[in-house]
Amino acid sequence: MTNIERRDAGLAYISDKNVFEEQLVCRKILQKLNFIDRSDFDGIGKIVTELLGKSDGAFINPPFYCDYGKHIEVGKNFFANYNCTFLDVAKIKIGDNCLCAPNVAIYTAGHPIHPVSRNVGYEYGKEVIIGDNVWLGGNTVVCPGVHIGSNVVIGAGSVVTKDIPDWCVAAGNPCKVIRKITDDDKKKLFRDEEIDEDAWNDIVSRINF
Repeated sequence: MTNIERRDAGLAYISDKNVFEEQLVCRKILQKLNFIDRSDFDGIGKIVTELLGKSDGAFINPPFYCDYGKHIEVGKNFFANYNCTFLDVAKIKIGDNCLCAPNVAIYTAGHPIHPVSRNVGYEYGKEVIIGDNVWLGGNTVVCPGVHIGSNVVIGAGSVVTKDIPDWCVAAGNPCKVIRKITDDDKKKLFRDEEIDEDAWNDIVSRINF
């Protein structure tokens, strides 16, 4: 097997010349994205589509960093805020209506534990899957192989090392479930503060509960 085939199979591989050539394609696109006029929203949107291969309302606030771009699959209305890093050695699959706050890092890349194996140059990638309606708080780190369910909020500064189930708030290092999300949370805004009536009436008019 070639190193590209080994990488895509989730096996140990070495980043050889052919692997780097794939990364060069991505880096040229990132160069355009990260140095575009930040007020050119249409231009940013077009580059995001070029980077990901497809897009349905996806938007990324530059700067943004990744290895390939083509290994990132996002659903409708995806948004990533400033300075996010997605190491997409393996597939990163993200559902609809997901938000990434600034400095979110999603890592699929890893290296052998023992220095004898690691120093030869071998590495690996394990896919990360994130469901629909997920909000990753600022400075969250998602580690290789993690699956995050739908309708989840990950608190700022969390390091997600294990799978997180649907419908919960989780936070910490390592990230753990704090509580379930219920219908009682529909009007919650910040801590004990609730969404004001004008905004709530607008929400109700837009969404059929």
